Amino acid sequence: MSLRQVGFSPRFIAPVLIGPVLNPINTTMISVALVPIARDLGVTSSVVIWLVAGLYLASAIAQPTMGKLADLFGPRRIYLVGLVFVLVGGVLPVLDAHFAGVVTARVLIGIGTSAAYPSAMSLIRDRSDRLGVDTPPALLSAISIASLTTGAVGPVLGGVLVESLDWRAIFLVNVPLSLLAMAMTVFWLPSDRTRPRVPRTGSLLTAIDPVGILLFAITIAALLVFLLDLASGHWWLLAVAVVLAGLLAYWELRRPKPFLDLRMLASNGPLSRTYARLFLVYLSAYSMTYGFSQWLQGAAGFGSDVAGFLQLPTAVLAGFASISIARSTALRRPLILAGLLPCLGGLIIVTLSSNSPVWLLLAVAALFGVPQGLASVANQAALYRQAPSEQLGVASGLSRTAIYLGAIVSSGVIGLTFGERPSDDGIHAIGWLIAAATGVAALLALFDRTLGGDRERKPAAGVPVGAASPR
Repeated sequence: MSLRQVGFSPRFIAPVLIGPVLNPINTTMISVALVPIARDLGVTSSVVIWLVAGLYLASAIAQPTMGKLADLFGPRRIYLVGLVFVLVGGVLPVLDAHFAGVVTARVLIGIGTSAAYPSAMSLIRDRSDRLGVDTPPALLSAISIASLTTGAVGPVLGGVLVESLDWRAIFLVNVPLSLLAMAMTVFWLPSDRTRPRVPRTGSLLTAIDPVGILLFAITIAALLVFLLDLASGHWWLLAVAVVLAGLLAYWELRRPKPFLDLRMLASNGPLSRTYARLFLVYLSAYSMTYGFSQWLQGAAGFGSDVAGFLQLPTAVLAGFASISIARSTALRRPLILAGLLPCLGGLIIVTLSSNSPVWLLLAVAALFGVPQGLASVANQAALYRQAPSEQLGVASGLSRTAIYLGAIVSSGVIGLTFGERPSDDGIHAIGWLIAAATGVAALLALFDRTLGGDRERKPAAGVPVGAASPR
């Protein structure tokens, strides 16, 4: 049965898909622009990485926040607000090409694109509730496939734009994309006034929990800034993060409607393990995307366009892998493979040198394609099954926080290992990190019996997978 036959027409699907692709494409396009930007603006490799970190830092905080706001005020409305931020971030580097202006643009894009994924997940759940049908697995997979494909081709597109135009072009591409998404959202998505209403007790301020959001934001910011500059050893920032985390837990455990539902996370082991897998897999993926790209340009001597094309096998195989399991309900086997394959890739990276043949570089990139596709689709399906229905927006946002935390750690490691210039020793250290992280991710999937098999059905909302019925 087609998506249209169950009530999900192309007019609904198109705007739901276009928004979530804005974050991954912005995330990966800049990987091949870091060297040209550093050269043009006169900053070092350890400083220019803040263009990566700025978007991740903003996204790690904004994703669950936007998800919470989407749960409360409606996903369509929050989606449109986010697109305005993306539009402004796209034109800012043209108006202010100083490094501070470019970083600000990345932060704005990070905040704006953070509204898209949790809003899309909530829009899909709302649509299913309106129609009284189960959400088609193919639609959830389509979000993963669209995000994954655009993210994977980001280095290729970024390389072409940088070489043929200028590095500012990777920002300006957001202008037509955000305008198109706005138009489709306004004219094709149903109004938030028609969404199923969730009963709310207490005031709106209580429901939003601004103190919880603020404590979460400061805690994450302190932790991530510490991780971003590991070489400086700002241990006081880690201490601040620990103290603030304690205050956050104290506050949230006493709220009737907390922003961060710690009791739900503690009782929902499958969802917490999904967050852990996302952190480990994407720590590996972004260490590869940014570390490998900088090493290709800074140590192996390739240009931005060639560095992008050398990662093309990752994009192609990721797309094929995600499409191959789009309609499957299997989770465990894909997630085990999503850990084992990049673990092997990390071990091969340890053997690379600046004189390695091109075929070997292509083979390494290829090893990271299939696991990206498998991890993206399977982990998203797991999240949709495991998250409580009324908290799907914030739960989806927290999954992105786990991803960006992995990306931030990878940025810190890259800055620490490469320092002033990418080197063979630095890429070898990154290879060991990838092998260790993905090995643990594979073990988490291997020993998680709640992931089940091909015939697993979605449990009732809020019930952990595996607890719905005996096997």
